[in-house]
Amino acid sequence: MPLDFTPIRTARLTLRPLSPEDAAPLHRLVNDWEVAKTLARVPFPYPRELADEWIAATWAQMAAGEAWHLAIEQGGALVGCIGLTLDRDRPREERAEQRRAELGYWIGRRAWGQGLAPEAAGALCAWAFESLGLAEIHASALRDNLRSQAVLRRIGLRPAGEGVQPFLSRGAKMPVLLFRGDRAALAAARPAPPPKPIVLVAAVALVDSDGRVLLAQRPEGKSMAGLWEFPGGKVDAGETPERALIRELKEELDIDVTEACLGPFTFASHSYEKFHLLMPLYLCRRWNGTVRGAEGQKLAWVRVQKLADYPMPPADVPLVAMLRDFL
Repeated sequence: MPLDFTPIRTARLTLRPLSPEDAAPLHRLVNDWEVAKTLARVPFPYPRELADEWIAATWAQMAAGEAWHLAIEQGGALVGCIGLTLDRDRPREERAEQRRAELGYWIGRRAWGQGLAPEAAGALCAWAFESLGLAEIHASALRDNLRSQAVLRRIGLRPAGEGVQPFLSRGAKMPVLLFRGDRAALAAARPAPPPKPIVLVAAVALVDSDGRVLLAQRPEGKSMAGLWEFPGGKVDAGETPERALIRELKEELDIDVTEACLGPFTFASHSYEKFHLLMPLYLCRRWNGTVRGAEGQKLAWVRVQKLADYPMPPADVPLVAMLRDFL
C-alpha cells in the first residue's frame, strides 16, 4: 500500500489511498446499477473479488506514477472513489511538458445530492496541477448523464466535442460528451474561500518607571501556549477597545486603569488560519495597584531592546520594532 501519499482534505472529505478494508464497502456501493451504468470500466454485476484486485492494482499504479485512484471518505466512511490516470498515448519525450490526465469518479447513491462530487473533483484536480505538473485534465460523461456533465462544468472543464466509448456495465458502446480544461480554467471555477471572521482584540504596552514593558505568557491549555504577548483581550459586542482593556487589566493583572491613561499607539492586522485579527495597541504609564498575574500567568518586565528575545504570536511581532523606535 502506498505510504508516501498525503491525504487531500476538503471541508467535508478526505481523499486517501484505498485500503483492503475498503473492499467490502466499495463493492456494496458500486454494485448498484444506478452507479455502475454511468461508469465505462466497471462491469455489472460487480464481482466481490474484483474489489480486492482493483484496490491492489491502484497501489501499483500509484507507485509507478501512472494513476492516482483514491477513496472518497466522509466522516470516516467510504462514500465513493475518484482518480486521475495519465494519458499514455503521447510520445514519451512530450509527456513531461504536455502531461494530460483523465478524471473519473463515482459517488454511492446514498450520498447523492450533497455536492460531494465537485468538492472531491475540484480538490483532486487542484492537487494534480500543483503536484504532477499537468497541462490539461479531461473527462467524459454519458450524453444523457446530465448530473455528471454539471459536475464537470462546475469544476471548470469545458465541452470539447462528442465521442463513443465502450461501457462494460452496458456491454455496448455509448455516446459520450467530452470535457477538458487547463490549470487556469479550473482555478477560475474554484469557489473563493469564505471570508474569515474578524476578531477585535485590544492590547496594551504597560511601561514602568524604568522604561520596561510588561509581557504575559500564554498559559497551557490556550492556543499558542508558552508565547509571550502584550496584556489585553477580546473586545465584547458593544464594548469599546478602551473599556475592554480596563476590564481585562483588572481581571488579568488586578490593576485599575482609567481611559485617560490609555494612549492609542498603533495596531496589528494579521490573518490566522481561522480568523483575521485586528488588534489596536495602546500605551499606558499610569495605573493603580500592583501588577500581578491574577490568572496564574507568568509575567516579565522587559527592556525594549530585549523584547525580540521573547517568542511572541505572529500578530505581536511587528509591534516590537515600533515600540523599540518609540521608547
